[in-house]
Amino acid sequence: MQHAILLLSYLIGSVTFIIGLKMLSHPDSARKGNLVAAAGMTIAIAATIFLYKDGDTGEGLHNYGWIFGGLIIGSIVGTLAAKKVQMTAMPEMVSLFNGMGGACAMLISIIEFKHHTIGNVEFYEEAGTSIYSTLPGTLFVTIILGMVIGSVSFAGSIIAWGKLNGKIKDFSFNGQHIMNILLMGIIAALTVYMVAVKPDNTPMLFYGTLVLALIYGVMFVLPIGGADMPVVISLLNSFTGVAAAFGGFLYDNPVMLTGGILVGSAGTILTILMCKAMNRSLKNVLIGSFGGNKAGGATGSKEQGNYKEISLNDTAVLMAYAQKVMIIPGYGLAVAQAQHICHELEKQLQEKGVEVSYGIHPVAGRMPGHMNVLLAEADVPYEKLLEMEDANDQMGSTNVVLILGANDVVNPAAKEDPSSPIYGMPILEVEKAEHVIVNKRSMKPGYAGIENELFFKPKTSMLFGDAKKVLQDLVAELKNV
Repeated sequence: MQHAILLLSYLIGSVTFIIGLKMLSHPDSARKGNLVAAAGMTIAIAATIFLYKDGDTGEGLHNYGWIFGGLIIGSIVGTLAAKKVQMTAMPEMVSLFNGMGGACAMLISIIEFKHHTIGNVEFYEEAGTSIYSTLPGTLFVTIILGMVIGSVSFAGSIIAWGKLNGKIKDFSFNGQHIMNILLMGIIAALTVYMVAVKPDNTPMLFYGTLVLALIYGVMFVLPIGGADMPVVISLLNSFTGVAAAFGGFLYDNPVMLTGGILVGSAGTILTILMCKAMNRSLKNVLIGSFGGNKAGGATGSKEQGNYKEISLNDTAVLMAYAQKVMIIPGYGLAVAQAQHICHELEKQLQEKGVEVSYGIHPVAGRMPGHMNVLLAEADVPYEKLLEMEDANDQMGSTNVVLILGANDVVNPAAKEDPSSPIYGMPILEVEKAEHVIVNKRSMKPGYAGIENELFFKPKTSMLFGDAKKVLQDLVAELKNV
């Protein structure tokens, strides 16, 4: 009876994960979907702690002090971090938490390796066999793959976290791509050798592979920068899911397996979609040539000419008498925490009969869906958020485009300059609009570190200042127009 209840709890947990993931696909149901999945996870954890019995010994879990100590500490840290984090720092938190998931998967594999080998030394010695000779190949492969993928996810996520908060700079060197490919090849070769031969020095090889996997995780994320980072975060998230799925295999745990498969598959699909949006290949992500620094397109690489400024009053008049306005949100909007006043601007324009929409680039911000989450927090109607293709289709009939802190995703160099690091990346084609107004703090380049030729185009006017302050003043001006 107890085992049946345990299995039922796992089934409930698995179903809630699937339902929660489905609900996360739409902003209106995303919050409830998160709660549904969290409830399922809570049920699965409680059932495991109180109902699990070992199939051989019939014993349940022990060391409850450690278990509940970890749960309490983790819950407190996670809750405080989630409540205190600003939307600008959300990508960093996602990377850090994802790295912790990868670390857990890595540690599970290490513990299970010791459990199935070192923990059974006396048994093998009595049987007169090698410690590793009777270790099932499938089990060994699962342990190694969980360790390798979890290590890569952990190390890569920590580097991504450091890059997002500015503590780690992009770094690359000649031959780095070749080095990454060699690292992958050595890791694969060692895995095959350990599983096929199971030599007496397997522990040394196992931990050597662990070190190489950590080095690879660092090396393949280090050179990545600019607008490419959201794709890397998505890829690392899928790695963590796959590593967790291997842990589900090791423990014969359906909930862990289901959750890992869902995260891994969803992250992989999202990565592929974002690669298409960035016009990059997944192969280049894996070998670390994705978004690396290039000499071309550097800041100040050519004379740009002069830019022109526009006043708040002229901006208000231009937008108030427009028929159609499109707002392009970027990381600068998140930094200024200006999403709520942006929604107020939208409502002010609508009251004057102006049609307002938002053009969303798939990699705007620092993580997948960053702008969607930001605007949903301000209760912006989801139907007003246009994907890049739809936004570009409507750009020609738009009177005014207001760019709020976006840079690389509207940079014409992606279409016009083959030497640019972002060349080939699809962008929001704001030049098709009648007027382009860019709100920035200064003329400094964006996250990719390159000059934006859009700022010097005849249609473009610059509106300098903090996004929140500028939008507040703009709303006040609109009330007088």
